[in-house]
Amino acid sequence: MNQRTSYKRAVKAFVEFLTVEKGLAENTVISYSRDLKKYFSFLREKKIDYLKTKEEDIIKFIHRQSRSGLSSRSMARIISSIRAFYRFLVLDNAVKKSPVENISSPKAWLSLPKVLKISEVEKLLKQPNEKKVHGIRDKSMMELLYATGLRVSELIKLKLDAPNLEDGFLICKGKGGKERIVPMGGSAVLALKKYLSISRPKLLKGESVFLFLSQQGRPFTRQGFWKRLKKYAQKAGLEEKVSPHILRHSFATHLLERGADLRSVQSMLGHSQITTTQIYTHVSRMRLRQVYDKYHPRS
Repeated sequence: MNQRTSYKRAVKAFVEFLTVEKGLAENTVISYSRDLKKYFSFLREKKIDYLKTKEEDIIKFIHRQSRSGLSSRSMARIISSIRAFYRFLVLDNAVKKSPVENISSPKAWLSLPKVLKISEVEKLLKQPNEKKVHGIRDKSMMELLYATGLRVSELIKLKLDAPNLEDGFLICKGKGGKERIVPMGGSAVLALKKYLSISRPKLLKGESVFLFLSQQGRPFTRQGFWKRLKKYAQKAGLEEKVSPHILRHSFATHLLERGADLRSVQSMLGHSQITTTQIYTHVSRMRLRQVYDKYHPRS
């Protein structure tokens, strides 16, 4: 595979990641893609492999863009796009370390995450038809995603031996290959037991070590699960709100709103830095402010 083919595949996977896991708007994803197109054009000109790019290479690219007359806002977005791309490559174990981390720019993805109300989550989880093989599977995947706060990439990579149904937890392999233990609630355990006893044997074609299987008996893709979730969100009247990552955001926010401590939520989410988890406390404070403003007589 030549470098051009390799980077095209990487960008395609990255765009899918932004759409499915991050739930970014179409226009935002288009902007990221446009920025990366400029970046890769520079790398080809300089005969630099994107997997071996160094910090000084990216700085040279940034200086060139700056000299072309781009506004500071556009420059910040380009840096954020490249940073996001390399973070994705680290997540996918394509590179060990991002060459962009020490290059200053506005923080990537700083906006407060969207979350569902508990009633909206319950409405969404009622949509799969549990009289059908696929409905049982989809219900268990959605229950597990909300019960554990897994990233969708972690969900689809779960192996058959990951969940411990007796004790109600699962072992998840996250960023950098790090394993963490995440508790599962009773609803998720019941849904998973039903899937394993009824649906999975019917979906299995030959042998597979993966927990969740598609119609073809293969592991799910991010895009495949996102399409299923989108269908149920539409049925629940939540189409504009729902992405796999929003269930992760909702998991964390609902735990904190009900009194969970930040360190425990950090551990369950698999965040290496607690500052990443702290953004959910801002969401909770915003909710409190909205309730106060709405109901206090002298607000």
